[in-house]
Amino acid sequence: METRIKTPEELLKYRPLRQVLGDKPAVYSVGPAASTFTAVEQMASRNVGFLVVLDQERLVGVLSERDYARKVVLRGKASQDTPVRDIMTKDVVTVTPDHTLPQCMVLMHDKGFRHLPVVFEDKVLGVVSIRDLLREVVAHHERVIRDLALERMAMMSGGSSY
Repeated sequence: METRIKTPEELLKYRPLRQVLGDKPAVYSVGPAASTFTAVEQMASRNVGFLVVLDQERLVGVLSERDYARKVVLRGKASQDTPVRDIMTKDVVTVTPDHTLPQCMVLMHDKGFRHLPVVFEDKVLGVVSIRDLLREVVAHHERVIRDLALERMAMMSGGSSY
């Protein structure tokens, strides 16, 4: 049986963003009226540093540990008395499942943030972090190296064709 050699495009293609999201847990969220103390408690209990802020299932902002540190702690506010809406980032940059991993990486690098909500038809499907993207890039390169080695062996054995 002959093995077909993959094209460079097939070898180098990243997994779709939707598939990367499928490997992650559900979206962690908080409401805008919740106290920042409650939000930080939730982050701690889930071992995350980022929450999407949803109002009636609609994305209205995001909250990171950085927001909390800079807008509550450094300003001497009480986290019990400060609602999430007062410190959340309101101008949220999002992507769709159709965006590629390289597009997400460029966007995160250019804008200087580490988390990116993935939205489709006004519904938050998930959040990708820079850590998720790096993990995916490493796995991708491992697949490419493995596939190239297999292609090379197939070509050397003479059992392949285009």
